[in-house]
Amino acid sequence: MKRQVSAHLENWMALIPFRIARQTSDDFPCVVCEIGQDGRIGRGEALGVYYLGETEKSMLAQLDSIAGDLAGGAGRQELLELLPPGGARCAADAALWDLEAQLSGTSAWNTAGVAPDPIETVFTIGLEAEPEEMGARAAAASDLTLFKIKLNDDRPVERVAAIRDARPDSRLVVDVNEAWNFERLKEVAPELAALDVKMIEQPLPRGKDSALEDYESPLPLCADESCQDTTDLDDLVPRYQMINIKLDKTGGLTHGLELAQAARAKGLGLMVGCMGGTSLCMAPIHVLAQLADFVDIDGPLLLKNDRLGGFDYDRGMVSLPEKRFWGV
Repeated sequence: MKRQVSAHLENWMALIPFRIARQTSDDFPCVVCEIGQDGRIGRGEALGVYYLGETEKSMLAQLDSIAGDLAGGAGRQELLELLPPGGARCAADAALWDLEAQLSGTSAWNTAGVAPDPIETVFTIGLEAEPEEMGARAAAASDLTLFKIKLNDDRPVERVAAIRDARPDSRLVVDVNEAWNFERLKEVAPELAALDVKMIEQPLPRGKDSALEDYESPLPLCADESCQDTTDLDDLVPRYQMINIKLDKTGGLTHGLELAQAARAKGLGLMVGCMGGTSLCMAPIHVLAQLADFVDIDGPLLLKNDRLGGFDYDRGMVSLPEKRFWGV
């Protein structure tokens, strides 16, 4: 078996600057892996884990280093040994899932044992200078009812209150991206619970969250940066009630499914998220999303343009396109 393997860089512009606690993004650079065999081409996209130092160029170098293995027939299980968790492995893993689906005639969803049902995604409201601006963004998204609010240490309760006032009908989760300390969490969490926030994502920095072991939170806490793959689970169980699985962190859907199963076995709830990206990046996440309590795959909505023929976004629901796009 001889395959054709290639990888290249792309850059997708943000609709508006997207701000979180640690940075502002005007664009979303990514790496795309393509694996061809018997007239079929599998594709995968990844943005990588930027807070661990990954860049699109470092991911491209990793993919180039294993091109010969992939060309020689290495599959998804072999890939787990060829590359560490991260964006490069995620892109290659997605390309292999896509290629496998085309060659076998069996969709990635069926292979994973899930249905390709429409999924409700959060709509992310990035940080703005003033709370009222964030409330206005929620009000403008009148056809959506599930919001993920990016927070930092500047007036977090006021920001959520502005959105709650603008959209009393909405369901809210918040993402702090490691911006608080433990004292701030204890101060703010009851006020957020009173505003009917459903969950707080990553309130404390990775590696500095051991204080959560003795903390009885008034609402669920979700590990994101603190949860990269299955090796983190034992430390997370006494600290968090949920984890956020991102395929860029796990190194692809193959290990993402393993992490989801292991987390459920330990009694943890599941959120499935993304680092941004086009519908090509969202496609394998949509498979995993079938198992989740909360889903964050609104990446294409943050871009000026998406790939042609990508996923259908309608009032918060994400559905497969009519024509084959990935994995079917």
